[in-house]
Amino acid sequence: MLSSQNKTYLYIIFFFSVLSLCVAYFIQYILKHQPCNLCLIERIPYFVASIILPLMFFVKKHEKIYLVFITLFFLGGAFISLYHVGIEQGIFKESFVCSLNKDLKDLTPEKLLKNLELRNVSCKEVTFKFLGLSLATFNTIISFIISAILIRIIKYEKN
Repeated sequence: MLSSQNKTYLYIIFFFSVLSLCVAYFIQYILKHQPCNLCLIERIPYFVASIILPLMFFVKKHEKIYLVFITLFFLGGAFISLYHVGIEQGIFKESFVCSLNKDLKDLTPEKLLKNLELRNVSCKEVTFKFLGLSLATFNTIISFIISAILIRIIKYEKN
């Protein structure tokens, strides 16, 4: 059974995960900033947290297993975001993930037009900044903070 303080942290992580996804979709669909492939991958931990945390609150069994699972996703997301920041800064080259959907073979004119409409954004292009920082930079910081909170909860929770 989770302590009330740890439950509060988890409610905040859940709320922040849902808020982060809403902001990402707002930027994508309302402000019309297309995300790159890494940006889309970086959303996965927030999806996982927004699905598993409510489930964990209702099931109330195997809480540590759920928390370890979510923590692993956020740690993975943090490292992917850090890699993405490295690509933006020119430290790393773009990976194959960044160029997916670019080299399509057997293109018909219809497929070519559709592919041009769905222009694949380069991972090194920063199309949206907030306070002078890319969203990948914010995601790196936030993912590491959430991971640290989750690790602390797992470490000190009795169960």
